[in-house]
Amino acid sequence: MKDRVVVAGAVCDKGRLLAARRSAPEELAGRWELPGGKLEPGESPQQALVRELREELGVETQPVERIPGEWPLKPGYVLQVWTARLLSGEPRPLEDHDELRWLAPHETDAVDWLDPDRPAVAEAARRLRAGELSGSEPRGSERDGARD
Repeated sequence: MKDRVVVAGAVCDKGRLLAARRSAPEELAGRWELPGGKLEPGESPQQALVRELREELGVETQPVERIPGEWPLKPGYVLQVWTARLLSGEPRPLEDHDELRWLAPHETDAVDWLDPDRPAVAEAARRLRAGELSGSEPRGSERDGARD
C-alpha cells in the first residue's frame, strides 16, 4: 500500500518564509509548520497545495518547485514540500492554526518547527539566502499565516 501524500508550502514573499503555529490536534499544538494538507483523490500535489493554502490561509498561491525529499509523518503518510509564491491575499490562520509569522532566512530557527518540516525549512531558508526564492512583488504587512 502506497503512503498518502501530505503537501506543504514553503510560501515565500518579500524574501521571507511563512510559518504557521498549530492549534490542533492537541499533540501538535504550539509547534510550527509549513502550511498545507492532504491530497484528495484525483488531485495533483500542486492542485492540493493551492486548495489547502486557500482553505487554511485565505490566499492564492502558485507552486514553483518541489523541494527534494519526502519525510514520514504518522504511519501511512509522507510529507512533500513545494516552494510557493504568494499571488494575492493576506494570510490569516483560518483552520488548525492560531498564529502566523513571516521569517527572514536567518530567523527560521526562532520557532519550534515540527520535526518532519525541519529539512524542507532549512532548504527553503538556504534558497532564500541565495536569492533563489523571492516570492511575489512587495506586499503589505510584516506579520501575517496553516495543514490537516
